[in-house]
Amino acid sequence: MIDIKQSRKRHKKRVVVKVGTNVMVNKDNRIVMPTLRKLVDQIARLYEEDIICVLISSGSVIAGMEVLDDNDIEDIRIRRQVYSAVGQPRMMRHYYSIFHDYGMRCAQVLATKRDFDEGKHRDNMINCYEGLLSQGIVPIANEDDAVSLSMSMFTDNDELASLVAELIDADMMILLTDIDGIFDGNPEDDSSKVIKSVATDQAVEQFIQSSNKKEGEGRGGMMSKINVAKLTAAKNIPTFIANGKRENCIIDIVNGKDIGTRIYKREEEE
Repeated sequence: MIDIKQSRKRHKKRVVVKVGTNVMVNKDNRIVMPTLRKLVDQIARLYEEDIICVLISSGSVIAGMEVLDDNDIEDIRIRRQVYSAVGQPRMMRHYYSIFHDYGMRCAQVLATKRDFDEGKHRDNMINCYEGLLSQGIVPIANEDDAVSLSMSMFTDNDELASLVAELIDADMMILLTDIDGIFDGNPEDDSSKVIKSVATDQAVEQFIQSSNKKEGEGRGGMMSKINVAKLTAAKNIPTFIANGKRENCIIDIVNGKDIGTRIYKREEEE
């Protein structure tokens, strides 16, 4: 196996950043390239400070739908597989090109849930991530939707981000969505405010609004993010939920600014 201690010495911090589909698309569900570029720009700027990121990126299904919006596949599960298989290389082409413009390298890491099972599968994943990080290569992870069976699927990419954060012993995890964090009411109401911090044992379910997602928009939601964030924070990995469309959101969080909602273990405050 890779010597993890030696690999960690190369960078001051490791940050897992998960970007949801709703961050990278416009109202017509089209991928917005300037948004991807701003995301990579922040990762590149952090890299110059010896802070390396692992990017968990959704978007493959939407990217596939952009070129296969006219198809006759009736089975929604097969249709999703096809969208993902077509869209994933499109997403990686976008990322590869942008990272290249910044003089950086990136790599694709597709996984199913069994890859995180204890034993050879998990050891193999550790070797992959540690090998990439040791060379300053930014891993871009996503679920392998094209081949995942229902019993080996992640709940969503939030869960994948949490598993990766634990796998690489991350210093921080940031879940990017299209709102400013967890609100104490309907985010669309002017009277609602962002809850700046939530303890892992604090109930906030009553504040969460249900949403009806369209095909390709991803399986996650705010309740999923909260559950995953609590589980991750409980493992001593500081976790944030924030608006990925906000300028310099990632950099501001890493630098300790009061952005989004922070999920913490209560003993951290005592």
